[in-house]
Amino acid sequence: MVQEDDLVEYGFRRVIITITAVMCALLEIVDTTIVNVALTDMRGSLGATLTDVAWVITAYAIANVIVIPMTSWLSQQFGRKNYFAASIIIFTVSSFLCGNASNIWELVAFRFIQGLGGGALLVTAQTIITESYPVAKRGMAQAIYGMGVIVGPTLGPPLGGYLVENYSWPYIFYINIPLGIIATFLTITYVKSPKYGEKLKANQVDWWGIIFLMAFIGSLQFVLEHGQQDDWFDDNLIVFLSVLSIVGLLAFIWRELTYKHPIVNLTVLKDGNLRIGTIMCFILGFGLYGSTLILPIYTQSILGWTALDAGLLLIPGSITTAFMMPIIGKLIQRGVPQGYMVALGFLVFFIFTFWMHNIITPDTGEEHMFWPLFLRGIGLGLLFVPITTLSLSTLKGKQIGEGAAFTGMMRQLGGSFGIAIITTFITRFTQEHRVNLNSHLNVTSLEVQQRIQQLQQGFMSKGFTSNEALGKAYQVMDLTILQQSTVMSYMDIFMYLGVMFLFCIPIIFFIKRGKNKINPADAMH
Repeated sequence: MVQEDDLVEYGFRRVIITITAVMCALLEIVDTTIVNVALTDMRGSLGATLTDVAWVITAYAIANVIVIPMTSWLSQQFGRKNYFAASIIIFTVSSFLCGNASNIWELVAFRFIQGLGGGALLVTAQTIITESYPVAKRGMAQAIYGMGVIVGPTLGPPLGGYLVENYSWPYIFYINIPLGIIATFLTITYVKSPKYGEKLKANQVDWWGIIFLMAFIGSLQFVLEHGQQDDWFDDNLIVFLSVLSIVGLLAFIWRELTYKHPIVNLTVLKDGNLRIGTIMCFILGFGLYGSTLILPIYTQSILGWTALDAGLLLIPGSITTAFMMPIIGKLIQRGVPQGYMVALGFLVFFIFTFWMHNIITPDTGEEHMFWPLFLRGIGLGLLFVPITTLSLSTLKGKQIGEGAAFTGMMRQLGGSFGIAIITTFITRFTQEHRVNLNSHLNVTSLEVQQRIQQLQQGFMSKGFTSNEALGKAYQVMDLTILQQSTVMSYMDIFMYLGVMFLFCIPIIFFIKRGKNKINPADAMH
């Protein structure tokens, strides 16, 4: 293998490589959040349900989860430069196809392909930046990259909101095309590849490992998404895919532990800290992506906000997280136990969810949500880097990279689960609350009759007949009940998320104190 120094660049070339890598990382991260604020418009123009449109986010996340653990192997097989350039091209072409999709399932399919291209960008971009700088300046390199990674989620929602409001939802994908073309050109021109050892022949590749991984994740995701609307195990397809998911998981584990050239090295999970860390990363992804999904849907569908307003709401919290990152990095380097930070982060996130549970109503204002979301930003800052550094603290050498890929994969997988389960529970809880509210609504009570009378008179004043006005009055009452039951379902979701984070705090006590210091930048995987 070539010396690391051979990849170090200076002057103009290094600047260009840094810009290219940060641009690609941004493309990937922005695309995980930019879609959230456009979901309502997509539902309208493509005639999709909430459950269907959630697949636009989920398909991307699944593809990410499949590709991330395979990235180092694919870089070795095809050469890092070739693999990086090919990933950008796949991402860019599929962005164009996403914008031109004529129905929801076309869009979902193209989002999956886009996720396959995007999954490689984040991890590979970090490696390219790191190796382009001499060892003494790698801290600076990671700081530049880290800020790019932090800015991404902040940019996504307001940018998505602006494009949806002023143009239309396809433009959230079209914006990737010119950037992708520039990034491809710069990658081919400036990025170098390290010379790896012998490549695997086609018959040595762990094809069965790839198939089992896809069968497990794909089937599980479908079950989570469609279980609710298809009556769970009363549906034969759901039963079949549930069995396929379990078989896929067991077969994947067996294959990776017995095959000479596994696509994912599972033996690294023998480390206790990494095992605990992957669980916490999963829960972090669940809470992070889950809460990011709820807020735009709630503000747009219940409060009637625009996509841009919904996006801007998330900015203060994201900026808070960005400010927290360097502070947390310094605290870790000074030897402050990460376990304390993680425990505090989980507690802060619980307070955020409890606060949101108490304040959301059919007419909650922006000013009510500012401080809870500010608190969410602090919580994420306390969790993001410390969880990963804790996970990797007892690993050595090559295992650190493999462990970092695992934590990244579990965070994405947690996000996929979070989105799928939350959309399912929103539907279920809304139905339950609606039935409950209707059962308590007594049409003979004076209060209800007065309300219906008021509404009827209002419609009659607009020229409707008595019977038409009465029908419209009942419609308004029904919509009010639906709105209230939907808000109550969001309240339930926030409460359950909070309880899940609260239960995570005791896990910290099972973590062993690692001797080796991990660069906080490894958390960016």
